[in-house]
Amino acid sequence: MAKVELVETSLRDGNQCLWGALGVTTANTLAIAPAMERCGFKAIDFTTSTHMGVAVRYKQEDPWERIRLMAEACRTTPLQFLSTGFRFIAWETATPEFMELAFRTLARNGIRRFALADPMNDARSNVEVARMVKRAGGEQVIGALVYTISPIHDDAHYAEAARIMAESPDVDALYIKDPGGLLSSKRAQTLIPAIMAQIGDKKLELHAHCTIGLAEQAYLEGVELGASAVQCASGGAADGTSNPPIERMIANLRELGHTVEVDDEAVAEVAQYFRELAEAEGLPTGRPMAFDAAYLHHQLPGGMVGTMRRHLADHRVPHLEGAVIEELGRVREELGWPIVMTPFAQMLQTQAVMNVTGEERYAVIPDEIIRYAIGKFGRPNMPIEPNVMDKIMANPRTRELEAEQGMADLDTLRKRIGTGLSDEEFLLRATMPANLVDAMQAAGPAERHYQPRNAPVVELLRQVLARTDLTRVSVEKAGFKLELESNA
Repeated sequence: MAKVELVETSLRDGNQCLWGALGVTTANTLAIAPAMERCGFKAIDFTTSTHMGVAVRYKQEDPWERIRLMAEACRTTPLQFLSTGFRFIAWETATPEFMELAFRTLARNGIRRFALADPMNDARSNVEVARMVKRAGGEQVIGALVYTISPIHDDAHYAEAARIMAESPDVDALYIKDPGGLLSSKRAQTLIPAIMAQIGDKKLELHAHCTIGLAEQAYLEGVELGASAVQCASGGAADGTSNPPIERMIANLRELGHTVEVDDEAVAEVAQYFRELAEAEGLPTGRPMAFDAAYLHHQLPGGMVGTMRRHLADHRVPHLEGAVIEELGRVREELGWPIVMTPFAQMLQTQAVMNVTGEERYAVIPDEIIRYAIGKFGRPNMPIEPNVMDKIMANPRTRELEAEQGMADLDTLRKRIGTGLSDEEFLLRATMPANLVDAMQAAGPAERHYQPRNAPVVELLRQVLARTDLTRVSVEKAGFKLELESNA
């Protein structure tokens, strides 16, 4: 039987899947940090550049401050940053020197582990980025094998990608990243041995979602086949479209004879915290999901299915959902089988909706599809279907995007944005509107303390204090009475 380690994902992936990356603040994070540090996790899946942008845009909080404070609280548990190719916060493709600065700044602020998930499953690109991360001071690099279902993504595809990454001294471990929750235990029986045969003594982790109820069985099968760690969320941040619930995974792994060395009391405290946080803040919680074979066709991440339905409802064509799902599969094949993950999931969905609702297919082609076709996101896995490529190349917008200037070099950017800025502020201002960064700075340091059980009372006080029509407030409960009266 195996010794299995755990990577906790609530603050990053659970938050993103169930709460749109909006459910966690700095105070929320720090409140549970000591318990997470006691758990004995292999790592904490902590943030991405997308989450950093959300902190600035929607919370007016400094993401660098959040990283530093969490790193101070979790001195023995590595914090993980997920990187998806050559981009940081903005969708613009970044230069290598810009990315290296971003990685160096992340490492300096407390990120120790970097997960690299190239949207094209380009293993050589991951190797290049891993070398960059290590130069920048990153301690650990884990390379992703992004799982999908298509005629070209077979065992040989993943074995070859695993071989390329495992040969790199800068890649410390690999993981199967299954954003759609598509990996079945049966498929794992051939996929995982094919990968294990190529990676030598480097370890393999599993990261999957519960979207159609397959992830937990895939985890258990994967551990039997040699995976050394599984990535799970806690309490209200688990299940549904998120990752498998950590308490249930621990129980099942132990029942099957495996060893999971964690502080059970601390793990239970973390799970309870995320249940209370969700309840206090009115956030949706995950639940066990039934198998839905439609996902095997469209492969959309769970949150995007909701986005698609809202989009169709806004255009008063909700009855076209089935047609859009069918079209999405067709578009994906025509575009060379891109993996249905960010940014390609959004691109495929948009094109499918336009094809179904427009007068003819590809009458309207979004800029991002054009950029993909002309190589702005890397080389497609297979050549784009010739008739579709002809339509893209005949589009007048294509010539404009081909002439599009890429990101300027660092010296030019610094002169344009401000030469006296810290690396942290420079990276934010280079990738976000200035007014959002200004608002974040004006808001000052983030709150440090949070208690879910007090959240309703605090919110009530905020609402009361915001009112100008009250002259007297009385609060009364058993053994306690407080009266406030205005003398104005």
